[in-house]
Amino acid sequence: MKRLLSVSICCVVALTAAAQRLPDRVPAPEFESLWPLRFEFLKPRPDTVSLFVVGDIMSHRAVSQSAEKFGYRSFFKYLEDRIEGADLAIGNMEFPLAGKPYTGYPAFSGPDEYAQYLSDVGFDVFLTANNHILDKGTAGIRRTIDVLEKKGLIYTGIAADERADTLLNPLMLHVRGLRIAIINFTYGTNTGPQSAWPKVNYMRKKDILPMLERARGADLVLVFPHWGTEYRLHHDKAQEEMARWLVENGADVVVGAHPHVIQDVGFIGEAPVVYSLGNALSNQNDLNSRLELALTLRVVLEEDKAPRLLEPAFEYIWCTKPGMVEDSYAAVPVTLPESYWRVPSDHVDMQSTYRKIYEENHYAGSDRSH
Repeated sequence: MKRLLSVSICCVVALTAAAQRLPDRVPAPEFESLWPLRFEFLKPRPDTVSLFVVGDIMSHRAVSQSAEKFGYRSFFKYLEDRIEGADLAIGNMEFPLAGKPYTGYPAFSGPDEYAQYLSDVGFDVFLTANNHILDKGTAGIRRTIDVLEKKGLIYTGIAADERADTLLNPLMLHVRGLRIAIINFTYGTNTGPQSAWPKVNYMRKKDILPMLERARGADLVLVFPHWGTEYRLHHDKAQEEMARWLVENGADVVVGAHPHVIQDVGFIGEAPVVYSLGNALSNQNDLNSRLELALTLRVVLEEDKAPRLLEPAFEYIWCTKPGMVEDSYAAVPVTLPESYWRVPSDHVDMQSTYRKIYEENHYAGSDRSH
């Protein structure tokens, strides 16, 4: 398993934000020729650092019950090459590890084994600032931190105390020589904090700006806001204004979560902005909430030159329910052949949802003319 990370303190040159350039829409490609048809096209070269990012990883009660019966093996079985093959894999862990009894919506508590599985399958960093992190109160977030640290799992977005906050927010990593800063925050939490510590990063400019300032000097500054309106397929004005402010203050890439559906993708200056990747794995039933984007970022390292971020690459992913492809849940690429489906109607649902979302708002190419 890859473990090429070292935590350190390092800074970023602030970008100058230009007018947002939204990609032009194009007709959805034929399903059989969806780009990228073969993920092998994106295999990193020796001089390229690759990052793989997925959206909301949920722990609804039906999900944990299925795992109790069948284990977790199928959850990301069809994405293992993407996750393990990336130099850095990042996932949004949208549940606290608050212990038994395991509960789902509206107040989550996921099994410790779930987080361990995600690490074992290749996820390197967990984003933990989200509206559900305080679902079980201060005791729940404290236990979440204890479990992650005892298991040696890397996280950002929350902190046990002031010292941990300095180390984790922003999270500063060296990945094959590339200095990466990761900042994660949430618009709010479903229950308020009962004390100053443990801390959750909230979407307040006065709190975010010091993190962006500490990130100066990094080669790549990634910002992950938990924001937006649930189930809305387009970003709103508040998201765009915050994204613009983030880029003006040093963000190189902005990748959002929380709406549980795919939202549009654009650029602010040279910075890619993905307003929402959607769900990676959940028990939600709405078809839009079962389709997500997986994001691949690639940074070219050249001798005597500054690291260069390539165009973002996207792959559509579909969350299948128990019995549809596997006995349990499975996140699968939409290019998975129909022959894998035990329930053919679900393959039809996937195709129609993909085409609708693509035609509605999405950019899936490797240049900005798409």
